[in-house]
Amino acid sequence: MPIWRGRAALAAVVMFCGLVPALAAAQDVEWRSYGSDAASSKYSPLDQINADTVGDLEIVWRQSVVPEAIRPDADFTPPIASQNTPLMADGRLYISTGLGTVAALDATTGELLWHDLPPGRDGEPFTRVRQTRGVAYWDDPQSDDARVLAVVGSSLVALNASTGERYPDFGDGGEVDLREGFRRPVETFGWGSAPLVVGDIVVIGSFMTDVTNASMPALKEMPPGDVRGFDVRTGRQVWIFHTVPQEGEPGNETWLTAINEDRASWEYTGNTNMWAWPSADEELGYVYLPLSTPTNDYYGGYRPGDNLFAESIVCLDARTGELVWYFQAVHHGIWDYDFAAAPNVVDIRLPGRADPVRALAAVSKQAFTYVFDRATGEPIWPIEERPVAAGNVPGEWYAETQPFPTKPPPFDQQGTTIDDLIDFTPELRRDALEVFEQYVTGPLFTPPSLVDREPGGTKGTLQMPGVVGGADWGGAAVDPETGILYVPSVHSESVIGIVESEHPRSDMRLVVETLATLQGPNDLPLFKPPYGRLVAIDLNRGEILWSVANGDGPRDHPALRDLDLPKLGQPGRVSPLVTKSLVFLGEGGNAGVVVLNNVYGGAGGKTFRAYDKATGAVVWEKALPGGTTAAPMTYMVDGRQYIVVTLGWEDMPSEYVALALPD
Repeated sequence: MPIWRGRAALAAVVMFCGLVPALAAAQDVEWRSYGSDAASSKYSPLDQINADTVGDLEIVWRQSVVPEAIRPDADFTPPIASQNTPLMADGRLYISTGLGTVAALDATTGELLWHDLPPGRDGEPFTRVRQTRGVAYWDDPQSDDARVLAVVGSSLVALNASTGERYPDFGDGGEVDLREGFRRPVETFGWGSAPLVVGDIVVIGSFMTDVTNASMPALKEMPPGDVRGFDVRTGRQVWIFHTVPQEGEPGNETWLTAINEDRASWEYTGNTNMWAWPSADEELGYVYLPLSTPTNDYYGGYRPGDNLFAESIVCLDARTGELVWYFQAVHHGIWDYDFAAAPNVVDIRLPGRADPVRALAAVSKQAFTYVFDRATGEPIWPIEERPVAAGNVPGEWYAETQPFPTKPPPFDQQGTTIDDLIDFTPELRRDALEVFEQYVTGPLFTPPSLVDREPGGTKGTLQMPGVVGGADWGGAAVDPETGILYVPSVHSESVIGIVESEHPRSDMRLVVETLATLQGPNDLPLFKPPYGRLVAIDLNRGEILWSVANGDGPRDHPALRDLDLPKLGQPGRVSPLVTKSLVFLGEGGNAGVVVLNNVYGGAGGKTFRAYDKATGAVVWEKALPGGTTAAPMTYMVDGRQYIVVTLGWEDMPSEYVALALPD
C-alpha cells in the first residue's frame, strides 16, 4: 500500500471515516515502488482528483527525462520513447536518466535536486546506457538511512536518497558488478526494469536479446537468465535462482537432450530471464517472478521438453531464494508468450468464504488471468490441461497440452477464424479474407509453421494474440479495496514464419523469418476491433465486469470515416493507474519499440483519460503534448495531489509532465 508520511501531527480526534480527506491536508502520500508498492497494485487511495474535480486538471510542470543540467552537450537529444516511471518519497522524485546516472527532482516543481555522476568520470563525456523503467527505494526503520537502488549499465548502485552520494562500502567502491556471480561467464549485463526491495534483499532480473531472424546470428548457447538477491546494505549476493534448473534441482528433468546433441539442453540453453519486474508479499516474505521464454522464442528443437521454469510464475522465499511454488503457463514455449509484467498481489473475497483469500493475479500475453492462492500456489479456479495441435517444423518438440484457466474468461481474442475478420464493408471483408488465406490459422497455441515459397504456399502462422499481447509490460492495476483488476489489452496479431538461418555464425538451423504485425486491406487491421481496450475483472467472482475501447483507433481512415463507427480502440502499449474513484489510462507513444504494435500506420495517441471504475465510462479526457510511454503514477505533497506521466512522440523527446488541480 502507499506510504503515508506526516509533515504535521494528526489531531487525535480524526475519525477513521474521515481519514483520507484529513490526511490529504496534513500528510504526503508517496509512491515508493515502480508499481506503487511491492504488491504492484498501481493503486493510490488519493481522491483529491475525482470525478467532480478531474475536469480542472492542468499541467503544472514539465521536465525532460534527461534534465538540461546533466546533458553532455547542447546537441544531446533525449530518447523519444522513455519507459521510466519516477518514484516519490520524502518530497523527491527519483528517476533513471539513461545516461549512466540517477537523478532526484523536486516533486512539486520538477526541478533537478541532485544527480549521480559515476566515479572516475569527472571531466569525461557521459556514457549513455540503457534507461531502466525505474529505480527502487529503501529506508531503514531503525535509522535515518534511506537509499535509492538502481541498475546502471552492468552495475547495481546504492545512493543516499537525500544527497545522491554513493555508499563506498556497497559492493566494490560503491557498485556491484552484475556480470559476476552467474553459473557461467557473462560478458555483458543489462536490465530494463526496476529492482524490488523485499525486506533487506534487492531482487534483480536481467535483460538479454531474444530477437532472431534469418539475417541475425542464432545461437543455441546464450547467457543464463538467473534471478538474484543482494543485501541492500552491503551489495553482497545472497542467493541466485537458476531459471533453467541445474543437475539435481527440481525441474531439471524437463530439459531433454536434442537429436544429434551430446549434452542435455539445460547445459547450454539461456535466456528464461525475468526482464519484467517482480512483486512481493512482504508479510509472507515471498517474491513472485514473471519469467520469459528460453533461447530462440519460436523454435525449440534444441531444447526438447516442457522447459521449466520458462514462462512461469515462480514464488521464492525472498530471504533465501528457495523455491516455494511455481506455475508454468506455457509448456515448451514457441510463441514468445513470456510473462511481461509483475503479477498483482491482492486479497479477494470468494462467495461462501468468510475470510479474505490471499491471492495473486497474473495477466498474460495470451489474454488469460491466472489467479492463485499466493501462499500455496493453488489455483483459485481450476486450470485445465487441454490438448493442442502439433506442427510440422523439422526437429521441433511439441507439448501435447497447454494450461487453460476456467475463470476469469479471456480478456481479448484468442486464435484466428474467418469470423474474426473485419467486415466494415463487403469490400474490406473480401480483401481481408484474401490476406487471411495466405497464412496458417487456428486456435490459441497454433504452432509456428514453415514459410512455403511455392505458389499457393503459406507465409507462416497468424498468431493471436501477438507477441505484444494481450497484456504486455504495462501489466494490470488492482483496487485492494474491491478486488477489481483493471487490465489494458492490445489487439494485434503476429506473423510467425520459420525459415532457415542465413547467418554464417548461426548454430541454430531454423529461425523466425522476421517479426511483424500484418497489414490488412487498405493498411487497416485484419481483425475486428477494439484494437486497444481496458477491461475490468472482478477477482472475487472470476468475472469480467466491463470492457471498453480505449480511444478512437482508425475511425478517421479514408475507408471508414463516413461509416459512423463507435470507438475502435488505440493499440498502444499502456499501463493503468487506479485511484480511489478513477482509472487513468493513456494511449501510448508512436515511436521506439512501441511501433511493434503498428496495425494501421501508427500506434499510440496523445489522449489521457479517466474512466469510472464501476462502469468504464469516460469521465474526462485531455490531449497532452505526446503519448504516454511509461506507467503513470500519483502522489501528494503538502496537501496537493499530482499525477505524473512520461510522454514522448516521434518528434518530441520524452518528458515528465505533472498534472494537478489549480492551486
